[in-house]
Amino acid sequence: MTEKDNIEQEFGLDMSIDEALARFSKVTKDELAGHDNLPARVPDGELELVPFKKDGIRRVCHNDEWWYSIVDVVTALSGSDRGRKYWSDIKAKMVDKEGFFELSDEIGQLPMPGADGKMYRTDVATAETVLRIIQSISSPKAEPFKRWLARVGYERIQEAQDPEILIKRAIMHYTVQGRSDDWIEKRIRGIVARKELTAEWKKRGVKEGKEYAQLTNVISERTFGVGVERHKRVKGLSSHNLRDHMTDMELILTMLGESSTKQIAQQRDAQGLYQNYEAAKDGGDIAGSARKQIESKTGKPVVSTQNYLGANKNTALPLK
Repeated sequence: MTEKDNIEQEFGLDMSIDEALARFSKVTKDELAGHDNLPARVPDGELELVPFKKDGIRRVCHNDEWWYSIVDVVTALSGSDRGRKYWSDIKAKMVDKEGFFELSDEIGQLPMPGADGKMYRTDVATAETVLRIIQSISSPKAEPFKRWLARVGYERIQEAQDPEILIKRAIMHYTVQGRSDDWIEKRIRGIVARKELTAEWKKRGVKEGKEYAQLTNVISERTFGVGVERHKRVKGLSSHNLRDHMTDMELILTMLGESSTKQIAQQRDAQGLYQNYEAAKDGGDIAGSARKQIESKTGKPVVSTQNYLGANKNTALPLK
């Protein structure tokens, strides 16, 4: 077991993705419960034709998610004018070599309009499943399509309708970027911890914007010994999201600082900026103490110059 795993287990940070989805959904629905100006729900059966270059991809809203016509996807990627036959051949290949039977449970059939305007039951899948299918399609269009799907695949139907889609969209986005499953899990857990902390601040009278930023910065300073902006400069970042460029250990300690801050604020019933500022300092100190122990054992700083900009764009500054 690694040091990272030990910290996650010791402080209860090793939630499963299913638990993360449920917790994110709950806190989002709680936040939205008092809003009266939410957009109307997208009804089941709502159909759209989404452009992809010169091709159109049909999709239909089902169980609060967009489901895509697999034949349309295959046709767009293969350039074949026999999309149904091409899809049939891919399925046969996946059955023989790639364990399609597990994937087949994620494929449905829903009515969609054909070229003659009549409705026909059509093989459909969510964006997650489509992403898996296109791994088996040899086409120069595959990579552009992955990026397109990451952009449109989890467009908001409505947060109140299914807040979990936001997390699923993040998972898909990081997967397309080539991040490891282990890193993605930690990033998703961190998103949930952050969401729960800001919801707590809101209930306790902390104002969004400047005051959230002040508290976030003090947690960072106490956790890492550097504030948010300095941490970004160390990594050579400008307008980028710092957390999207953190290492596994940086993500774990960020989540530890924010989770500790939330629990301290609850235990003290902290109200307003000043009391929550004190809770943020103490929460950050807990994570900072863990960081110092790690650095003492490894002889290396936790704050890393590593980022995901690519070798040609890395302008990180050395940590002093």
